Amino acid sequence: MSSIRLAALLSALALPAAADLAQERGITEGLINVGIAYEISEVCPDIGPRRIRGLRYLLALRGAAAEMGYSAAEIDAFIDDDAEKDRLEAIARDRLARMGAPRGDVAAHCAVGRREVAGDTQVGRLLAPR
Repeated sequence: MSSIRLAALLSALALPAAADLAQERGITEGLINVGIAYEISEVCPDIGPRRIRGLRYLLALRGAAAEMGYSAAEIDAFIDDDAEKDRLEAIARDRLARMGAPRGDVAAHCAVGRREVAGDTQVGRLLAPR
């Protein structure tokens, strides 16, 4: 194997696994849904989180990543990546605004939350109207 190929291979192996996991749509979409549900439950006083269901969902996402071949260390690196957390949080807030709940609008967050619960969406399944 030429030294150029070896260097390229070593460089590829040195890339952070978090970058690869960040490209897994099923994982990132799941985390975005959790972020949307969390934001609704934080802003709307009439809707709380389904904590156990949320935890089970997060563990299922972790399991799905493991089934895709990611190691525990790679998954942990992804979970601990602050830049990735910020990116996904921004996407969740943007989607929430496009769903009709701009940041800080309590009534809109409640309306979107009730709509998600009524529609039995993944976001709605993570919420508990009070």
